[in-house]
Amino acid sequence: MLKARILICDDEEGIRRYLQKLLQAKEYEVETFGDGTTLLARLEGGTDGDADMLLQDVRMPDMDGIEVLQRAKKLRPTLPVVVMTAFGTIDSAVDAIKHGAYDYVTKPFPKEKILGVIENALELDLLLKENRVLKEELNRTDTPDNIIFTSDKFRAVYELTLQVAASDANILVLGESGTGKELIAGAVHYNSSRRGKRFLSINCAALSDTLLESQLFGHVRGAFTGAITTQKGLLEEADGGTLFLDEIGDVSAAVQAKLLRVIQERSFIPVGATKPKSVDIRFVAATNKDLEKEVREGRFREDLYYRLNVITIDLPPLRERPEDIEPLAEHFMRKYSRRIRKEIRGFSPEALHEMQSYHWPGNVRELENVMERAVILTRGETITPEVLPIRRKEPAPAPTAENRLISLEVIEREHIERVLRQTGFHKSRSAEILGISRKTLDRKIAEYGLALPGGASPALDD
Repeated sequence: MLKARILICDDEEGIRRYLQKLLQAKEYEVETFGDGTTLLARLEGGTDGDADMLLQDVRMPDMDGIEVLQRAKKLRPTLPVVVMTAFGTIDSAVDAIKHGAYDYVTKPFPKEKILGVIENALELDLLLKENRVLKEELNRTDTPDNIIFTSDKFRAVYELTLQVAASDANILVLGESGTGKELIAGAVHYNSSRRGKRFLSINCAALSDTLLESQLFGHVRGAFTGAITTQKGLLEEADGGTLFLDEIGDVSAAVQAKLLRVIQERSFIPVGATKPKSVDIRFVAATNKDLEKEVREGRFREDLYYRLNVITIDLPPLRERPEDIEPLAEHFMRKYSRRIRKEIRGFSPEALHEMQSYHWPGNVRELENVMERAVILTRGETITPEVLPIRRKEPAPAPTAENRLISLEVIEREHIERVLRQTGFHKSRSAEILGISRKTLDRKIAEYGLALPGGASPALDD
């Protein structure tokens, strides 16, 4: 873990030595300054993020303490500042808080007091930094800047995405679980004329028919037991924008019929209401199922299929674009290193070889999960094979007609079992990583007879 770096500015050498010794004993990194001019030169010459906090006397020999504070905050707007003041100058401390200081302490201060204030300031700063990072990620999520690739295979997909985004046609995104279907759906939205409106998504497989219908269409007060207020649905919220329907292949026939009516008539009726509401929505749907087969076997409406499948974008699995493994791994490594405040610089050659040799059945979602775990477990600055929960797979011979199904089942069973063990048999987290619903995961657990050590079923509880 990176240690917090605290800057101390006080003209009294005894105070500087006392605080330096106290804070270093708590494993903080400390820099001391005897005047405001030297401190400001340090802030001006450094980089954002190279200091986590400033502990500053309110009185300076060379300039007014408030002026030092104001100039420091101008150089580093997010740097938390705690001012130190003598008992008779409380007004100056209050003035400092008005100018952006986090808090103040009065001299002489007991060590418990100063340590408590510092810990609170650093904790708040960490929360604010995490919030800023999350906001940046949310703002970048589903935008082209967050689509990481170098392979020609994915470049062709990305160029098609930009091309079709300019139209207003509905799009069907196909691909295995974890290949980034929602990311592509977002790229369609943010490169279209609808980018000023909302992009909303829903996992159709994760909800029962009743909940899915309520989430999509909304309901009026009194529509059913527990409907104590009127609630807007995603169709109304996404008006003018884009609605991403993930796992559309798992939607029931009844909901399929209602969705078809929305697409055809550009209107819908909330649950319990009588008057229709007009909407203008672009639909992007996704599935890892063979919808043509679902149509042939009567499980998916043919008319809805053609309404959604005006344009198809087919995402290749990660194993078919190995050139993208390293840049994606680096992206996720940096993401989680920032989030948990670790300084990790890269991968050992052996770790890269293991990742390049692995077949990634869970695709990019699995790679992200592996990187999050690796960042947490890595002790030094380099990720090594020991912290990668993957087993290298040698290229398998081309499957025959007889063993193809068995091979796929074996791969799927091993992958599900590995993810379950990684999460401590937490079903919700496992289903999220696998990109399937809880219901599907329970079915797979029973189908493959997966069990905890000792014979207890992992399907019992989270």
